[in-house]
Amino acid sequence: MSDTKKHPEIWNLLATIPDPEIPVLSILDLGIVRDVTQEEDELIITITPTYSGCPAMNQFEDDILSKLKENNYQNVQIKTVYDPPWTTDWINDEALKRLEEYGIAPPVKGTQDKGVLFSEGVKQVRCPVCKSTNTSVISQFGSTACKALYKCNDCLEPFDYFKCI
Repeated sequence: MSDTKKHPEIWNLLATIPDPEIPVLSILDLGIVRDVTQEEDELIITITPTYSGCPAMNQFEDDILSKLKENNYQNVQIKTVYDPPWTTDWINDEALKRLEEYGIAPPVKGTQDKGVLFSEGVKQVRCPVCKSTNTSVISQFGSTACKALYKCNDCLEPFDYFKCI
């Protein structure tokens, strides 16, 4: 993320925009906002999608433009960049806690486990209900494409796991 000391009022506004799929997280929590700059009278918000084709990106853009226009920032451009690609490591630590409290197992930091692509599953996914790591994957696709569906083998509760990317 860029220097939040530049344009702190804009960063504060962006921090109030929730993820449309996970309302306990803001777009800043997710780390998709990369930079806020100003060129002459135009405000430029640089974002990175969580993955190519993410259906929430249009909503992110609309929400950013709406929030800024509500606060008298009329000349705003959204710039989308793909390099470096977004990673779940960009989700801040406080957001990881809120994910679990919301009932979604957070991605394990630094474990972009590609074994999940080959049905080997992600190791040690902790149940957000009972905190057991005795869990198993039900489906690689959960309620959204960025989540997998798991089941706790101890408390038997199904839950989403935010996939590591």
